[in-house]
Amino acid sequence: MNSAFDIKRFFPFLRWPRPTLASLKSDAWAGLSVGMVLIPQAVAYATLAGMPAATGLYAALIPSLIGVLWGSSALLAVGPAALSSLLVFGSLSSLAAPASEQWVALAIWLSIYSGAIQFLLGAFRLGRLSNLVSQPVIVGFINAAAIIIMMSQLPTLFGVVDIFSVHPVNMFERVVADPSHMLMTSAFGLGTLALLALSKRFFPSFPSLLFITIFATALSWALGYSAAGGEVVGEIARGLPPLVLPSAISFENHRELWSAGLVLALISFTEAMSSCRVLARKRRERWDENQELIGQGLAKVASGFSGAFPVSGSFSRSALNLYAGATSAWATVFTLICVLICLLFFTDLLYYVPRSVLAALIIMPVFSLFDFGAFKRLFTISRHDGVIAIVTFVVTIAAMPRLHWGVMAGIVLTMVSYLYRHMQPRIIEVSEHADGTLRDRQRFDLPRLANDLLVVRIDAALNFLTGGALDHFVVEQCSRDPHIKRLLLCVGSVNDIDATGVDTLESLQITLKSMGIDLYVSAIKKQVWDVLEDAAWIEGLKQDHVFMTDREAIAALRSA
Repeated sequence: MNSAFDIKRFFPFLRWPRPTLASLKSDAWAGLSVGMVLIPQAVAYATLAGMPAATGLYAALIPSLIGVLWGSSALLAVGPAALSSLLVFGSLSSLAAPASEQWVALAIWLSIYSGAIQFLLGAFRLGRLSNLVSQPVIVGFINAAAIIIMMSQLPTLFGVVDIFSVHPVNMFERVVADPSHMLMTSAFGLGTLALLALSKRFFPSFPSLLFITIFATALSWALGYSAAGGEVVGEIARGLPPLVLPSAISFENHRELWSAGLVLALISFTEAMSSCRVLARKRRERWDENQELIGQGLAKVASGFSGAFPVSGSFSRSALNLYAGATSAWATVFTLICVLICLLFFTDLLYYVPRSVLAALIIMPVFSLFDFGAFKRLFTISRHDGVIAIVTFVVTIAAMPRLHWGVMAGIVLTMVSYLYRHMQPRIIEVSEHADGTLRDRQRFDLPRLANDLLVVRIDAALNFLTGGALDHFVVEQCSRDPHIKRLLLCVGSVNDIDATGVDTLESLQITLKSMGIDLYVSAIKKQVWDVLEDAAWIEGLKQDHVFMTDREAIAALRSA
Protein backbone atom coordinates (compact mmCIF):
# COMPACT_ATOMS: atom_id res chain seq x y z
CA MET A 1 0.00 0.00 0.00
CA ASN A 2 2.87 2.34 0.84
CA SER A 3 4.47 1.53 -2.50
CA ALA A 4 1.29 2.50 -4.37
CA PHE A 5 1.09 5.74 -2.39
CA ASP A 6 4.66 6.57 -3.28
CA ILE A 7 4.07 5.90 -6.97
CA LYS A 8 1.05 8.20 -7.09
CA ARG A 9 2.97 10.84 -5.20
CA PHE A 10 5.67 10.96 -7.86
CA PHE A 11 3.30 10.29 -10.76
CA PRO A 12 0.11 12.19 -9.88
CA PHE A 13 -1.52 11.41 -13.22
CA LEU A 14 -2.10 7.89 -11.88
CA ARG A 15 -4.85 9.47 -9.78
CA TRP A 16 -6.80 10.50 -12.87
CA PRO A 17 -10.28 8.94 -12.86
CA ARG A 18 -10.96 6.30 -15.46
CA PRO A 19 -12.65 7.99 -18.44
CA THR A 20 -16.06 7.01 -19.70
CA LEU A 21 -17.40 7.33 -23.24
CA ALA A 22 -19.52 10.32 -22.21
CA SER A 23 -16.62 12.08 -20.48
CA LEU A 24 -14.31 11.46 -23.43
CA LYS A 25 -16.88 13.02 -25.78
CA SER A 26 -17.04 16.14 -23.58
CA ASP A 27 -13.26 16.28 -23.24
CA ALA A 28 -12.77 15.80 -26.98
CA TRP A 29 -15.04 18.73 -27.84
CA ALA A 30 -13.44 20.98 -25.21
CA GLY A 31 -9.93 19.92 -26.21
CA LEU A 32 -10.54 20.58 -29.90
CA SER A 33 -12.06 23.98 -29.08
CA VAL A 34 -9.01 24.98 -27.04
CA GLY A 35 -6.67 23.54 -29.67
CA MET A 36 -8.20 25.67 -32.43
CA VAL A 37 -7.62 28.74 -30.27
CA LEU A 38 -4.17 27.65 -29.12
CA ILE A 39 -2.60 27.24 -32.59
CA PRO A 40 -2.83 30.89 -33.71
CA GLN A 41 -2.24 32.10 -30.14
CA ALA A 42 0.94 30.04 -29.84
CA VAL A 43 2.37 31.61 -33.01
CA ALA A 44 1.33 35.07 -31.81
CA TYR A 45 2.91 34.67 -28.36
CA ALA A 46 6.11 33.37 -29.92
CA THR A 47 6.41 36.65 -31.83
CA LEU A 48 5.64 38.57 -28.61
CA ALA A 49 8.52 36.72 -26.93
CA GLY A 50 10.81 37.59 -29.87
CA MET A 51 11.06 33.92 -30.84
CA PRO A 52 10.64 32.17 -34.20
CA ALA A 53 6.99 31.34 -34.90
CA ALA A 54 7.55 27.57 -34.81
CA THR A 55 8.71 27.69 -31.17
CA GLY A 56 5.21 28.77 -30.14
CA LEU A 57 3.85 25.46 -31.42
CA TYR A 58 6.75 23.61 -29.79
CA ALA A 59 5.89 25.28 -26.46
CA ALA A 60 2.27 24.18 -26.89
CA LEU A 61 3.07 20.49 -27.33
CA ILE A 62 5.36 18.56 -24.94
CA PRO A 63 5.37 21.25 -22.17
CA SER A 64 1.55 21.25 -22.11
CA LEU A 65 1.51 17.48 -21.69
CA ILE A 66 4.15 17.55 -18.93
CA GLY A 67 2.28 20.35 -17.16
CA VAL A 68 -1.00 18.49 -16.99
CA LEU A 69 0.62 15.12 -16.14
CA TRP A 70 2.52 16.47 -13.12
CA GLY A 71 0.22 19.34 -12.18
CA SER A 72 -2.70 19.26 -9.77
CA SER A 73 -5.39 21.17 -11.70
CA ALA A 74 -6.99 18.97 -14.34
CA LEU A 75 -8.32 21.77 -16.53
CA LEU A 76 -5.41 24.22 -16.33
CA ALA A 77 -4.24 24.96 -19.88
CA VAL A 78 -0.44 25.09 -19.86
CA GLY A 79 1.40 26.65 -22.79
CA PRO A 80 2.43 30.01 -24.25
CA ALA A 81 0.93 32.94 -22.32
CA ALA A 82 1.00 36.70 -22.80
CA LEU A 83 2.65 37.75 -19.52
CA SER A 84 5.34 35.08 -19.64
CA SER A 85 6.10 35.90 -23.29
CA LEU A 86 6.38 39.59 -22.44
CA LEU A 87 8.72 38.82 -19.54
CA VAL A 88 10.88 36.76 -21.88
CA PHE A 89 11.13 39.67 -24.30
CA GLY A 90 11.87 42.14 -21.50
CA SER A 91 14.50 39.91 -19.90
CA LEU A 92 16.44 39.30 -23.12
CA SER A 93 16.12 42.65 -24.91
CA SER A 94 19.43 43.97 -23.61
CA LEU A 95 21.30 40.72 -24.25
CA ALA A 96 20.64 39.80 -27.89
CA ALA A 97 18.68 40.59 -31.05
CA PRO A 98 15.15 39.12 -31.19
CA ALA A 99 14.81 35.81 -33.07
CA SER A 100 18.61 35.48 -33.38
CA GLU A 101 20.43 32.28 -32.42
CA GLN A 102 21.77 33.96 -29.28
CA TRP A 103 18.24 35.09 -28.34
CA VAL A 104 16.86 31.57 -28.77
CA ALA A 105 19.71 30.13 -26.68
CA LEU A 106 19.07 32.66 -23.90
CA ALA A 107 15.32 31.94 -23.98
CA ILE A 108 16.00 28.21 -23.64
CA TRP A 109 18.25 28.81 -20.61
CA LEU A 110 15.69 31.21 -19.12
CA SER A 111 13.02 28.53 -19.49
CA ILE A 112 15.25 25.95 -17.78
CA TYR A 113 16.22 28.28 -14.93
CA SER A 114 12.69 29.48 -14.20
CA GLY A 115 11.42 25.89 -14.42
CA ALA A 116 14.12 24.62 -12.07
CA ILE A 117 13.25 27.33 -9.55
CA GLN A 118 9.57 26.41 -9.66
CA PHE A 119 10.34 22.70 -9.41
CA LEU A 120 12.57 23.20 -6.35
CA LEU A 121 9.98 25.42 -4.66
CA GLY A 122 7.38 22.72 -5.15
CA ALA A 123 9.66 19.82 -4.20
CA PHE A 124 10.63 21.52 -0.91
CA ARG A 125 6.99 22.47 -0.20
CA LEU A 126 7.69 26.20 -0.48
CA GLY A 127 4.72 27.07 -2.65
CA ARG A 128 3.62 29.81 -0.26
CA LEU A 129 6.70 31.82 -1.18
CA SER A 130 4.75 32.81 -4.26
CA ASN A 131 2.69 34.96 -1.88
CA LEU A 132 5.67 37.34 -1.83
CA VAL A 133 4.14 38.69 -5.02
CA SER A 134 1.26 40.42 -3.25
CA GLN A 135 -2.02 41.53 -4.81
CA PRO A 136 -0.90 45.21 -5.09
CA VAL A 137 2.25 44.10 -6.96
CA ILE A 138 0.15 41.95 -9.31
CA VAL A 139 -2.28 44.81 -9.96
CA GLY A 140 0.52 47.27 -10.72
CA PHE A 141 2.50 44.87 -12.88
CA ILE A 142 -0.39 43.46 -14.92
CA ASN A 143 -1.75 46.91 -15.79
CA ALA A 144 1.74 48.08 -16.77
CA ALA A 145 2.34 44.88 -18.73
CA ALA A 146 -0.96 45.34 -20.59
CA ILE A 147 0.12 48.81 -21.71
CA ILE A 148 3.57 47.57 -22.72
CA ILE A 149 2.12 44.64 -24.68
CA MET A 150 -0.24 46.92 -26.59
CA MET A 151 2.45 49.51 -27.30
CA SER A 152 4.90 46.82 -28.44
CA GLN A 153 2.38 45.55 -31.02
CA LEU A 154 1.34 48.91 -32.49
CA PRO A 155 4.28 49.08 -34.97
CA THR A 156 3.33 45.65 -36.33
CA LEU A 157 -0.39 46.42 -36.25
CA PHE A 158 0.00 49.57 -38.37
CA GLY A 159 3.04 48.51 -40.39
CA VAL A 160 5.22 51.40 -39.18
CA VAL A 161 8.24 49.77 -37.61
CA ASP A 162 9.82 52.96 -36.22
CA ILE A 163 6.58 54.50 -34.96
CA PHE A 164 8.13 55.32 -31.56
CA SER A 165 11.70 56.04 -32.66
CA VAL A 166 11.31 58.87 -35.18
CA HIS A 167 9.82 62.36 -34.96
CA PRO A 168 6.04 62.24 -35.53
CA VAL A 169 6.27 64.89 -38.28
CA ASN A 170 8.87 62.90 -40.21
CA MET A 171 6.88 59.71 -39.81
CA PHE A 172 3.68 61.42 -40.97
CA GLU A 173 5.39 62.84 -44.07
CA ARG A 174 6.81 59.43 -44.97
CA VAL A 175 3.46 57.69 -44.55
CA VAL A 176 1.68 60.35 -46.61
CA ALA A 177 4.26 59.96 -49.39
CA ASP A 178 3.62 56.19 -49.57
CA PRO A 179 0.47 55.26 -47.62
CA SER A 180 -0.21 51.92 -49.34
CA HIS A 181 1.87 49.75 -46.99
CA MET A 182 0.41 51.25 -43.82
CA LEU A 183 -3.16 51.15 -45.15
CA MET A 184 -2.82 47.53 -46.26
CA THR A 185 -1.25 46.40 -42.99
CA SER A 186 -3.68 48.39 -40.83
CA ALA A 187 -6.63 46.98 -42.75
CA PHE A 188 -5.65 43.44 -41.75
CA GLY A 189 -4.75 44.37 -38.17
CA LEU A 190 -7.66 46.66 -37.36
CA GLY A 191 -10.07 44.47 -39.30
CA THR A 192 -9.03 41.47 -37.19
CA LEU A 193 -9.47 43.48 -34.00
CA ALA A 194 -12.96 44.56 -35.08
CA LEU A 195 -14.02 41.01 -36.01
CA LEU A 196 -12.65 39.61 -32.73
CA ALA A 197 -14.52 42.24 -30.72
CA LEU A 198 -17.78 41.59 -32.59
CA SER A 199 -17.49 37.81 -32.27
CA LYS A 200 -16.77 38.10 -28.56
CA ARG A 201 -19.84 40.27 -28.18
CA PHE A 202 -22.30 38.24 -30.25
CA PHE A 203 -20.79 34.72 -30.53
CA PRO A 204 -18.81 34.16 -27.29
CA SER A 205 -18.90 30.35 -27.52
CA PHE A 206 -17.77 30.17 -31.16
CA PRO A 207 -14.04 29.48 -31.83
CA SER A 208 -13.91 32.69 -33.82
CA LEU A 209 -10.21 33.29 -33.28
CA LEU A 210 -9.28 30.34 -35.49
CA PHE A 211 -11.79 31.11 -38.23
CA ILE A 212 -10.88 34.81 -38.33
CA THR A 213 -7.23 33.81 -38.64
CA ILE A 214 -8.07 31.37 -41.46
CA PHE A 215 -10.11 34.04 -43.23
CA ALA A 216 -7.32 36.63 -42.92
CA THR A 217 -4.76 34.11 -44.13
CA ALA A 218 -6.85 33.18 -47.17
CA LEU A 219 -7.38 36.85 -47.96
CA SER A 220 -3.65 37.50 -47.58
CA TRP A 221 -2.88 34.71 -50.06
CA ALA A 222 -5.58 35.77 -52.53
CA LEU A 223 -4.54 39.44 -52.54
CA GLY A 224 -0.80 38.73 -52.73
CA TYR A 225 -0.20 40.53 -49.46
CA SER A 226 3.32 39.11 -49.05
CA ALA A 227 4.31 39.93 -52.64
CA ALA A 228 3.11 43.50 -52.12
CA GLY A 229 5.55 43.94 -49.23
CA GLY A 230 3.32 42.91 -46.33
CA GLU A 231 4.93 41.07 -43.41
CA VAL A 232 3.80 37.48 -42.98
CA VAL A 233 4.76 34.67 -40.62
CA GLY A 234 6.77 32.94 -43.31
CA GLU A 235 8.18 29.44 -43.38
CA ILE A 236 7.54 27.21 -40.35
CA ALA A 237 9.42 23.93 -40.26
CA ARG A 238 7.14 20.93 -40.40
CA GLY A 239 7.64 18.11 -37.90
CA LEU A 240 8.05 17.38 -34.22
CA PRO A 241 10.01 19.72 -31.91
CA PRO A 242 13.75 19.07 -32.13
CA LEU A 243 14.78 17.96 -28.65
CA VAL A 244 17.96 19.95 -28.04
CA LEU A 245 20.61 20.59 -25.43
CA PRO A 246 20.94 24.29 -24.58
CA SER A 247 23.78 26.09 -26.35
CA ALA A 248 26.68 27.46 -24.35
CA ILE A 249 26.40 31.09 -23.21
CA SER A 250 28.74 33.28 -21.20
CA PHE A 251 28.77 33.33 -17.39
CA GLU A 252 27.64 36.98 -17.47
CA ASN A 253 24.57 35.92 -19.45
CA HIS A 254 23.84 33.15 -16.95
CA ARG A 255 24.07 35.66 -14.10
CA GLU A 256 21.69 38.03 -15.88
CA LEU A 257 19.19 35.21 -16.33
CA TRP A 258 19.11 34.14 -12.66
CA SER A 259 17.21 37.15 -11.33
CA ALA A 260 15.01 37.25 -14.43
CA GLY A 261 14.28 33.54 -14.00
CA LEU A 262 13.26 34.03 -10.36
CA VAL A 263 10.85 36.85 -11.20
CA LEU A 264 9.44 34.95 -14.18
CA ALA A 265 8.93 31.87 -11.97
CA LEU A 266 7.02 33.89 -9.36
CA ILE A 267 4.95 35.93 -11.80
CA SER A 268 4.03 33.04 -14.09
CA PHE A 269 3.07 30.86 -11.13
CA THR A 270 0.97 33.66 -9.68
CA GLU A 271 -0.79 33.83 -13.05
CA ALA A 272 -1.31 30.06 -13.08
CA MET A 273 -2.36 30.05 -9.42
CA SER A 274 -5.19 32.51 -10.07
CA SER A 275 -6.50 30.19 -12.80
CA CYS A 276 -6.24 27.16 -10.50
CA ARG A 277 -8.21 28.93 -7.77
CA VAL A 278 -11.01 29.87 -10.17
CA LEU A 279 -11.17 26.35 -11.62
CA ALA A 280 -11.15 24.77 -8.15
CA ARG A 281 -13.95 27.09 -7.02
CA LYS A 282 -16.06 26.37 -10.09
CA ARG A 283 -15.54 22.59 -9.94
CA ARG A 284 -15.56 22.40 -6.13
CA GLU A 285 -12.33 20.45 -6.01
CA ARG A 286 -9.03 20.87 -4.24
CA TRP A 287 -5.64 21.57 -5.78
CA ASP A 288 -2.11 21.44 -4.41
CA GLU A 289 0.01 24.55 -4.99
CA ASN A 290 3.25 22.66 -4.41
CA GLN A 291 2.33 19.91 -6.88
CA GLU A 292 1.28 22.59 -9.36
CA LEU A 293 4.69 24.25 -8.93
CA ILE A 294 6.33 20.93 -9.77
CA GLY A 295 4.15 20.55 -12.87
CA GLN A 296 4.73 24.12 -14.03
CA GLY A 297 8.46 23.80 -13.39
CA LEU A 298 8.80 20.56 -15.34
CA ALA A 299 6.76 22.09 -18.17
CA LYS A 300 9.18 25.03 -18.41
CA VAL A 301 12.19 22.72 -18.38
CA ALA A 302 10.56 20.58 -21.08
CA SER A 303 9.90 23.72 -23.10
CA GLY A 304 13.57 24.64 -22.88
CA PHE A 305 14.68 21.24 -24.12
CA SER A 306 12.10 21.52 -26.90
CA GLY A 307 13.93 24.61 -28.14
CA ALA A 308 11.15 26.94 -26.97
CA PHE A 309 10.52 29.63 -24.35
CA PRO A 310 8.94 29.57 -20.85
CA VAL A 311 5.29 28.53 -20.66
CA SER A 312 2.65 29.20 -18.04
CA GLY A 313 -0.97 28.52 -17.19
CA SER A 314 -3.29 30.44 -19.49
CA PHE A 315 -6.35 31.96 -17.82
CA SER A 316 -8.27 32.47 -21.08
CA ARG A 317 -7.72 28.94 -22.42
CA SER A 318 -8.41 27.41 -19.00
CA ALA A 319 -11.69 29.30 -18.85
CA LEU A 320 -12.51 28.08 -22.37
CA ASN A 321 -11.74 24.52 -21.26
CA LEU A 322 -14.30 24.86 -18.48
CA TYR A 323 -16.84 26.66 -20.66
CA ALA A 324 -16.61 24.03 -23.41
CA GLY A 325 -17.50 21.27 -20.94
CA ALA A 326 -14.15 19.61 -20.17
CA THR A 327 -14.43 17.09 -17.36
CA SER A 328 -10.84 15.91 -16.91
CA ALA A 329 -7.23 16.33 -17.98
CA TRP A 330 -7.97 14.19 -21.03
CA ALA A 331 -9.18 17.41 -22.67
CA THR A 332 -5.56 18.58 -22.80
CA VAL A 333 -4.62 15.39 -24.66
CA PHE A 334 -7.12 16.24 -27.40
CA THR A 335 -5.77 19.81 -27.51
CA LEU A 336 -2.29 18.44 -28.06
CA ILE A 337 -3.54 16.22 -30.87
CA CYS A 338 -4.67 19.40 -32.67
CA VAL A 339 -1.24 20.99 -32.22
CA LEU A 340 0.51 17.79 -33.30
CA ILE A 341 -1.58 17.50 -36.50
CA CYS A 342 -0.81 21.13 -37.30
CA LEU A 343 2.93 20.60 -36.79
CA LEU A 344 2.97 17.45 -38.93
CA PHE A 345 0.74 18.50 -41.82
CA PHE A 346 -0.45 22.11 -41.83
CA THR A 347 2.42 24.46 -40.98
CA ASP A 348 2.48 25.52 -44.64
CA LEU A 349 -0.95 27.10 -44.15
CA LEU A 350 0.52 29.48 -41.57
CA TYR A 351 2.97 30.95 -44.08
CA TYR A 352 0.62 33.69 -45.29
CA VAL A 353 -0.70 34.76 -41.87
CA PRO A 354 -0.11 38.56 -41.74
CA ARG A 355 1.95 39.65 -38.75
CA SER A 356 -0.52 42.48 -38.17
CA VAL A 357 -3.16 39.77 -37.60
CA LEU A 358 -0.91 38.18 -34.98
CA ALA A 359 -0.53 41.61 -33.37
CA ALA A 360 -4.33 41.84 -33.19
CA LEU A 361 -4.49 38.34 -31.65
CA ILE A 362 -2.08 39.55 -28.95
CA ILE A 363 -3.77 42.90 -28.33
CA MET A 364 -7.35 41.65 -28.07
CA PRO A 365 -6.94 39.47 -24.93
CA VAL A 366 -4.87 42.24 -23.31
CA PHE A 367 -7.95 44.43 -22.95
CA SER A 368 -9.18 42.05 -20.25
CA LEU A 369 -5.98 42.69 -18.26
CA PHE A 370 -6.74 46.37 -17.78
CA ASP A 371 -8.26 47.10 -14.39
CA PHE A 372 -7.43 50.64 -13.36
CA GLY A 373 -10.37 50.53 -10.95
CA ALA A 374 -8.27 48.11 -8.88
CA PHE A 375 -5.96 51.00 -7.94
CA LYS A 376 -8.90 52.91 -6.46
CA ARG A 377 -10.06 49.83 -4.55
CA LEU A 378 -6.58 49.31 -3.13
CA PHE A 379 -6.37 52.92 -1.95
CA THR A 380 -9.80 52.53 -0.34
CA ILE A 381 -8.73 49.39 1.51
CA SER A 382 -5.15 50.42 2.38
CA ARG A 383 -3.15 53.46 1.39
CA HIS A 384 0.05 51.42 1.70
CA ASP A 385 -1.21 48.83 -0.80
CA GLY A 386 -2.32 51.55 -3.19
CA VAL A 387 1.15 53.13 -3.11
CA ILE A 388 2.79 49.73 -3.70
CA ALA A 389 0.60 49.15 -6.77
CA ILE A 390 1.37 52.61 -8.19
CA VAL A 391 5.13 52.24 -7.60
CA THR A 392 5.14 48.79 -9.23
CA PHE A 393 3.22 50.20 -12.20
CA VAL A 394 5.54 53.19 -12.64
CA VAL A 395 8.79 51.24 -12.18
CA THR A 396 7.65 48.53 -14.61
CA ILE A 397 6.94 51.15 -17.28
CA ALA A 398 10.13 53.11 -16.54
CA ALA A 399 12.38 50.01 -16.47
CA MET A 400 11.14 48.71 -19.84
CA PRO A 401 12.39 46.41 -21.30
CA ARG A 402 13.80 45.04 -18.00
CA LEU A 403 10.31 44.49 -16.61
CA HIS A 404 11.36 42.35 -13.68
CA TRP A 405 12.65 45.44 -11.89
CA GLY A 406 9.05 46.56 -11.45
CA VAL A 407 8.19 43.31 -9.69
CA MET A 408 11.35 43.47 -7.57
CA ALA A 409 10.53 47.05 -6.55
CA GLY A 410 7.01 45.99 -5.61
CA ILE A 411 8.22 43.03 -3.54
CA VAL A 412 10.81 45.15 -1.69
CA LEU A 413 8.25 47.88 -1.00
CA THR A 414 5.77 45.25 0.23
CA MET A 415 8.35 43.95 2.71
CA VAL A 416 9.21 47.48 3.89
CA SER A 417 5.52 48.31 4.28
CA TYR A 418 4.94 45.08 6.20
CA LEU A 419 7.81 45.77 8.58
CA TYR A 420 6.75 49.40 9.04
CA ARG A 421 3.16 48.47 9.91
CA HIS A 422 4.27 45.77 12.34
CA MET A 423 6.72 48.11 14.06
CA GLN A 424 3.67 50.09 15.16
CA PRO A 425 1.50 47.46 16.91
CA ARG A 426 -1.83 48.26 18.47
CA ILE A 427 -1.14 48.63 22.19
CA ILE A 428 -4.01 50.02 24.27
CA GLU A 429 -5.19 50.44 27.84
CA VAL A 430 -8.33 48.35 28.37
CA SER A 431 -11.00 48.01 31.02
CA GLU A 432 -14.13 45.98 31.61
CA HIS A 433 -17.00 46.70 29.22
CA ALA A 434 -20.67 46.20 30.08
CA ASP A 435 -20.59 42.86 28.20
CA GLY A 436 -17.85 41.57 30.52
CA THR A 437 -15.01 41.73 27.99
CA LEU A 438 -11.96 43.99 28.01
CA ARG A 439 -12.33 46.87 25.55
CA ASP A 440 -10.40 50.01 24.63
CA ARG A 441 -10.77 52.25 27.70
CA GLN A 442 -10.37 55.51 25.78
CA ARG A 443 -12.73 54.60 22.94
CA PHE A 444 -15.57 53.47 25.20
CA ASP A 445 -14.84 55.97 28.02
CA LEU A 446 -14.49 53.25 30.64
CA PRO A 447 -13.28 53.67 34.25
CA ARG A 448 -10.31 51.62 35.42
CA LEU A 449 -10.90 48.33 37.18
CA ALA A 450 -9.12 49.82 40.18
CA ASN A 451 -7.38 53.12 40.81
CA ASP A 452 -3.99 51.44 41.19
CA LEU A 453 -4.42 48.97 38.32
CA LEU A 454 -3.31 49.52 34.68
CA VAL A 455 -4.54 46.92 32.19
CA VAL A 456 -2.66 46.83 28.86
CA ARG A 457 -3.36 44.70 25.80
CA ILE A 458 -1.09 44.18 22.77
CA ASP A 459 -2.76 43.04 19.55
CA ALA A 460 0.32 41.71 17.75
CA ALA A 461 3.11 39.19 18.00
CA LEU A 462 5.70 40.03 20.65
CA ASN A 463 8.99 40.08 18.77
CA PHE A 464 11.94 42.20 17.69
CA LEU A 465 9.61 44.58 15.86
CA THR A 466 7.08 45.15 18.64
CA GLY A 467 9.01 44.60 21.87
CA GLY A 468 10.36 48.15 22.06
CA ALA A 469 6.92 49.67 21.46
CA LEU A 470 5.38 47.63 24.31
CA ASP A 471 8.15 48.55 26.73
CA HIS A 472 7.85 52.26 25.82
CA PHE A 473 4.05 52.31 26.20
CA VAL A 474 3.99 50.58 29.59
CA VAL A 475 6.81 52.62 31.12
CA GLU A 476 5.32 55.88 29.83
CA GLN A 477 1.86 55.08 31.24
CA CYS A 478 3.25 54.03 34.61
CA SER A 479 5.52 57.07 34.85
CA ARG A 480 2.62 59.40 34.05
CA ASP A 481 0.43 58.08 36.90
CA PRO A 482 2.19 57.52 40.25
CA HIS A 483 -0.92 55.82 41.68
CA ILE A 484 -0.35 52.71 39.55
CA LYS A 485 0.92 49.82 41.65
CA ARG A 486 -0.27 46.88 39.58
CA LEU A 487 -0.03 46.14 35.83
CA LEU A 488 -2.04 43.45 34.06
CA LEU A 489 -0.63 42.52 30.65
CA CYS A 490 -3.28 40.83 28.47
CA VAL A 491 -1.51 38.72 25.85
CA GLY A 492 -4.43 36.74 24.47
CA SER A 493 -3.85 38.32 21.04
CA VAL A 494 -0.15 37.38 21.02
CA ASN A 495 0.24 34.35 18.75
CA ASP A 496 4.03 34.33 18.58
CA ILE A 497 7.01 35.41 20.64
CA ASP A 498 10.74 35.37 19.91
CA ALA A 499 13.92 35.89 21.97
CA THR A 500 13.54 39.68 21.80
CA GLY A 501 9.97 39.35 23.08
CA VAL A 502 11.12 37.27 26.05
CA ASP A 503 13.89 39.77 26.76
CA THR A 504 11.30 42.58 26.62
CA LEU A 505 9.18 40.87 29.28
CA GLU A 506 12.22 40.21 31.50
CA SER A 507 13.38 43.82 31.18
CA LEU A 508 9.85 45.13 31.78
CA GLN A 509 9.51 43.03 34.89
CA ILE A 510 12.75 44.46 36.32
CA THR A 511 11.77 48.04 35.42
CA LEU A 512 8.33 47.72 37.00
CA LYS A 513 9.77 46.16 40.13
CA SER A 514 12.11 49.15 40.54
CA MET A 515 9.04 51.40 40.26
CA GLY A 516 7.20 49.40 42.93
CA ILE A 517 4.70 47.91 40.47
CA ASP A 518 3.60 44.26 40.38
CA LEU A 519 3.30 42.57 36.97
CA TYR A 520 0.41 40.21 36.14
CA VAL A 521 -0.19 38.33 32.89
CA SER A 522 -3.38 36.80 31.49
CA ALA A 523 -4.54 34.53 28.63
CA ILE A 524 -1.15 33.24 27.51
CA LYS A 525 -1.55 31.01 24.46
CA LYS A 526 0.09 27.59 24.42
CA GLN A 527 2.74 28.35 21.81
CA VAL A 528 3.73 31.49 23.74
CA TRP A 529 3.54 29.68 27.10
CA ASP A 530 5.93 26.98 25.84
CA VAL A 531 8.54 29.57 24.84
CA LEU A 532 8.21 31.47 28.13
CA GLU A 533 8.39 28.23 30.10
CA ASP A 534 11.53 27.12 28.27
CA ALA A 535 13.04 30.53 29.00
CA ALA A 536 12.16 30.06 32.72
CA TRP A 537 10.24 33.35 32.70
CA ILE A 538 7.01 31.79 34.03
CA GLU A 539 8.90 30.54 37.09
CA GLY A 540 10.00 34.10 37.86
CA LEU A 541 6.40 35.19 38.39
CA LYS A 542 4.42 34.23 41.46
CA GLN A 543 1.76 31.63 40.85
CA ASP A 544 -1.05 34.08 41.60
CA HIS A 545 0.36 36.55 39.01
CA VAL A 546 -0.53 34.34 36.03
CA PHE A 547 -4.17 33.94 34.92
CA MET A 548 -5.51 31.54 32.35
CA THR A 549 -8.22 33.95 31.12
CA ASP A 550 -8.94 37.67 31.14
CA ARG A 551 -12.19 37.09 33.04
CA GLU A 552 -10.30 35.27 35.80
CA ALA A 553 -7.81 38.15 35.97
CA ILE A 554 -10.63 40.74 36.18
CA ALA A 555 -12.32 38.93 39.07
CA ALA A 556 -9.09 38.43 41.03
CA LEU A 557 -7.56 41.88 40.56
CA ARG A 558 -10.77 43.86 41.08
CA SER A 559 -11.43 42.16 44.42
CA ALA A 560 -7.82 42.65 45.46
